[in-house]
Amino acid sequence: DKLFLHIFTFYSTSSHILQHIMQKSGDVILGGLFPVHFFSSVSDLLFTSQPKQPTCHSFYVQGFRLAQTMAFAIDEINKNSSLLPNVTVGYTLYDNCAELGIGFRGALSLASGQEEQIILHNTCVGNPPVVGIVGDSSSTRSIAISSVLGLYRVPMVSYFATCSCLSDHQKYPSFFRTIPSDAFQVRAMIQILKHFGWTWAGLLITDDDYGLHAARSLQSELSVSGEGCLAYIEVLPWDKDTDELRRIVDVMKKSTAHVVIIERQNVTGLQWLASEGWTATAAVLQTPQLMPYLGGTLGIAIRRGEIPGLREFLLQIRPDLLENNSYGKTMVNEFWELTFQCRFAPAPAGWVEGGGALCTGQEDLENVNTEILDISNLRPEYNVYKAVYALAYSLDDMLRCKQGRGSFSGHSCGTLQSLEPWQLLYYLERVNFTTPFGDQVSFDENGDVVPIYDVMNWLWLPDGSTKVHNVGEVKRSAFKGEELILAEDKIFWNFKSNKPPRSVCSESCPPGTHMVRKKGEPKCCFDCIPCSEGKVSNISSKYSLECTSCPEDFWSNPQRDHCVPKNTEFLSYHEPLGICLTATSLLGTFICAVVLWIFMYHRRTPIVRANNSELSFQLLLSLKLCFLCSLLFIGRPRLWTCQLRHAAFGISFVLCVSCILVKTMVVLAVFKASKPGGGTSLKWFGPVQQRGTVLCLTSIQAAICTAWLVSASPAPHKNTQYQNDKIVYECTVGSTVGFAVLLGYIGMLAAISFLIAFLVRNLPDSFNEAKLITFSMLIFCAVWVAFVLVYISSPGNYADAVEAFAILASSFGLLITLFGPKCYIILMRPEINTRKAIMGRGAEFGKGKLPFNGKKSTSSRNRLREGQSSGGEGRKTGQKICCGREPEINNK
Repeated sequence: DKLFLHIFTFYSTSSHILQHIMQKSGDVILGGLFPVHFFSSVSDLLFTSQPKQPTCHSFYVQGFRLAQTMAFAIDEINKNSSLLPNVTVGYTLYDNCAELGIGFRGALSLASGQEEQIILHNTCVGNPPVVGIVGDSSSTRSIAISSVLGLYRVPMVSYFATCSCLSDHQKYPSFFRTIPSDAFQVRAMIQILKHFGWTWAGLLITDDDYGLHAARSLQSELSVSGEGCLAYIEVLPWDKDTDELRRIVDVMKKSTAHVVIIERQNVTGLQWLASEGWTATAAVLQTPQLMPYLGGTLGIAIRRGEIPGLREFLLQIRPDLLENNSYGKTMVNEFWELTFQCRFAPAPAGWVEGGGALCTGQEDLENVNTEILDISNLRPEYNVYKAVYALAYSLDDMLRCKQGRGSFSGHSCGTLQSLEPWQLLYYLERVNFTTPFGDQVSFDENGDVVPIYDVMNWLWLPDGSTKVHNVGEVKRSAFKGEELILAEDKIFWNFKSNKPPRSVCSESCPPGTHMVRKKGEPKCCFDCIPCSEGKVSNISSKYSLECTSCPEDFWSNPQRDHCVPKNTEFLSYHEPLGICLTATSLLGTFICAVVLWIFMYHRRTPIVRANNSELSFQLLLSLKLCFLCSLLFIGRPRLWTCQLRHAAFGISFVLCVSCILVKTMVVLAVFKASKPGGGTSLKWFGPVQQRGTVLCLTSIQAAICTAWLVSASPAPHKNTQYQNDKIVYECTVGSTVGFAVLLGYIGMLAAISFLIAFLVRNLPDSFNEAKLITFSMLIFCAVWVAFVLVYISSPGNYADAVEAFAILASSFGLLITLFGPKCYIILMRPEINTRKAIMGRGAEFGKGKLPFNGKKSTSSRNRLREGQSSGGEGRKTGQKICCGREPEINNK
């Protein structure tokens, strides 16, 4: 703090060495800093003697017009009876000579007072310190100045400093600006890049705060938005180092970027996109030598405005009006000499001799073509105008405050006599007004004005002349956010095609591919790799690092650009395998119906009656159900088909096998009944017991199926494990244990039937089906053992086909082996389907002959010996067993 106090005191005490451009007394003073000269010569600070006054040269007409604009605005305010009535606003304007040190000294002089001594009495001789400063034009100078002025809350409103770092209101609490910050300027330029698809651009910046902050902001915004990349960033030297400039040009030529973003520097080549700082120098660069390269440039420009009356005010500038201000008079003289190409007396040596004219001060500005009178393109001047009015309206709001309703301590108000800069700062933060041009002016919490930029285009006319015209605007509003409006039909492109160029490092990946970044290069440089199966990419994901996986029921099309529904697969009625199985099932059902009809039609014949016709009918009906249940395995799986298919299959086959088992037991019981003392065996296994056995065995399977369906019911399932691009519709068994118990129960009954039939396979054929049952059970078991092995390894709809095939194969095996020989006798050998033939076969049996197998069994030899030992009685007994008892049983 002590060091700052010493420095501040030094600048204040030495401020008398500075000369102001213009000065006007008033009740309240506003300060201003403007670059009236481009260059300066400043002596070294030795701290041993009073510093010499800096000298400035290279007169800058536009900077002079900026100062005149502030003077005009204050003059207009003083004439306005509704704004600051009874208050005269004065001003003190300094030339900063585009030099940090000079501008800093001027700001401190404005803040601390310009007079060496102020006499305080009723008349108040001398000007008081300023209450606010309009300036500075440079971001670097504004940073330095506002860092100090912010400590004392002296308001500073810049008209040209755009560095985004100045938006830190904690660090620069008294800084405001009427020009958008670089943060918005960068976003505006990105909007243009995005609009034309320019994702690959070079960046040239100046070696100062303006350029460096702009580069960081642009890199950051591009990284966040993902709208593009910078091919290179080059810093342009201030000292015009030719070697460095040549190196930069080589970088630009070798780069594949066809768009170059310029931050305030006049460099030629390619398609240029200029910042507002560079666009402001357009008139300097619009020469026949440069336009072949710079024609078609797009630039961001400060909002153009209109200031009525400014031209008339500028026409009043005359050297003879500044007699009391030597430095101001010198500056006006410089302007006058530059404008009229003359020199005031005493003229430099050789000027008159060389034919030069002497200035009289009476020359008429109306008769000369001068830049200062061109008010058709007021941009920074419009910002100066708004800055002055912002301070004036803030002061007006403060003075209109009524005591007791104020915003300060004790609800007090600020007064003109005791005005403090921080009081004006409070109202400046809340100011809100509309300019005569229709623009609303207010500041956000960072001191930034509502941003808007014009988009300019450098037009090269056929006659060789140039023109910079407005082709759109970029603005931000509370409702639409950042908005770019372009009139593309008005844009001049300096290319043969008269179209915007392409500027990309890598072309956008076509649909069906994804981006893989090139090693060591920005993200805009990449290779395009096809998406893998099941993943897609489209145009909207041109910067996507990965392809997008398709939803579960979808798969990528061959082009990998969109997802399509997966192909569904199941055992259909329309495919060849489904048609064959359906036809086979219906054929088996038809054959069962035919055999049933044959047996019903010939039900009174001995061959039907002698083979337990009731069980045969039940067996045929169960076989028909077995054939039909195979149809449940064909078609798209539904919940009811999944639940019904295994239940119907299990119950049908148990009914079938139960009938076969009972038939086998009947054969065994009849044979035992044929032995002496064995008649009681049929008493306990009559027709009622046979039906009861079949019903009981089938009910057990029904109970198994019910428990299975209730506990873990089979259900349809979409399986994608077999093939990723297909959905296989299948029925899950629900409970593997339930399915195993169902098959195990059928297998157990089949094994028992096979075992009993095998044991009685050699009984006399006249009443014995054991061999046919043995053979049928052998086929049945072989089919289902093979089924289990194949079913486990069969995927998807093939598992259903295997199960349906096993059902049909086993059903046909039973149908052919059990009913084939009988149908053959009924249809082809009716002569042996008689009681006499069967009785004859029984008499031959009494003699020990077996007409079907042609050999004797051990039991038949024993019976034969018994028949011989009892003589004819034995033969009669044998006839009674063969021909009498079995028909009686069957009839029952």
